[in-house]
Amino acid sequence: MSLSFSYAYTHSAIDFYFKQTPRDFVVEEIPLYPFSGSGGHLILKLRKKNITTFEMLKVFSSHLGIKESEIGYAGLKDKDSLAIQHISLPSLYEKRLESFFDNRIKILETTKHSNKIKIGHLKGNRFFIRIKKLNPLNSTKISEVISQIKTYGIPNYFSYQRFGRDLDNYLLGESIVEGKKKMRNKKLKNFFIGAYQSFLFNQWLSLRIDLSHLLKLEEDFKEVLVAYLHTQEIPECFKDKQYCKTIKNQPHFFKLFSGDIMCHYPFGRNFTTNDTSLYEDSYRFLNKDISIMGLLGGVKMQTTQDLAGFFEKNFIDKRITSVGQRRYAWIFVEDLEFVYNKEEAQGEFSFYLPKGAYATNLLREIAHNEVMQVEAREEKYLE
Repeated sequence: MSLSFSYAYTHSAIDFYFKQTPRDFVVEEIPLYPFSGSGGHLILKLRKKNITTFEMLKVFSSHLGIKESEIGYAGLKDKDSLAIQHISLPSLYEKRLESFFDNRIKILETTKHSNKIKIGHLKGNRFFIRIKKLNPLNSTKISEVISQIKTYGIPNYFSYQRFGRDLDNYLLGESIVEGKKKMRNKKLKNFFIGAYQSFLFNQWLSLRIDLSHLLKLEEDFKEVLVAYLHTQEIPECFKDKQYCKTIKNQPHFFKLFSGDIMCHYPFGRNFTTNDTSLYEDSYRFLNKDISIMGLLGGVKMQTTQDLAGFFEKNFIDKRITSVGQRRYAWIFVEDLEFVYNKEEAQGEFSFYLPKGAYATNLLREIAHNEVMQVEAREEKYLE
């Protein structure tokens, strides 16, 4: 089974070869704040390859004779990568580290801090990615697309890793939410429900991207929308050509609607946009000051209203009993650089993404093709 979500950019497909390996995929975790240098927790800066984060925690747990729960970490890093990340340990185990050895893990630096590292305590990640079998024409096309991405950013889809080896974890999550499937393991249950939430998020985001493309058309948007949605029940405002024109003229490609929930970027407070502020907010969006927030449904979720709510309501499943939250639906790629090696027919990307964003989404948007691992490992998705 395959999942298909709309692309933001309209270029033709770009051919290249990518397989995630430690040589061609490097990720470095950027901590949320500098470590103090003193305190009851030992901070290890590690480099790992060919091992998942959870496998790495088991290695340290076994060597030090401590519970895995005593080890702090900010995020999970792929097995098929060269990954630099931090973990924390109680300082009293520092002496036992002197005899530590594992050829998959190298301790690069140590320091101390007053707090244990917790999930999400990272600013973002810096990436290096190498692609192969790239000809000069496609290299030029990539450079052109990158110039657009630097200006407008990319959709923050959940990538294929979120949906499992067969890309159908969300179906199991939906069955659990419907009560058709029972699962005793709470961690796995939440994982599959999370995949379903992620699927609904992606579906909503794909729709909004489609609407943004449709609004660029010169023809009567009302008729276009009726044909696209296969229904005559469309918002009254879209029957007004002048209203459609004001949305179309927003400076950012991704068109904002009244009632959209926005957030200061890359972090800050949420607020709701309206017809009066749409144009100004689109400029702020273009300037990377704010971004639109998508929905991960749940019982305490903040829902959109007005026009935005009309399109979001179909992606809300009220049977989901988790808390729910908002997530950036659009992100901006920082420090994005691309170098082409003609002799080797290879291209190299370096860039920074905020936490929670998938590097493979950038490759997918550039390639206009699903960039996925040929050999997916089940434990990666159960992380």
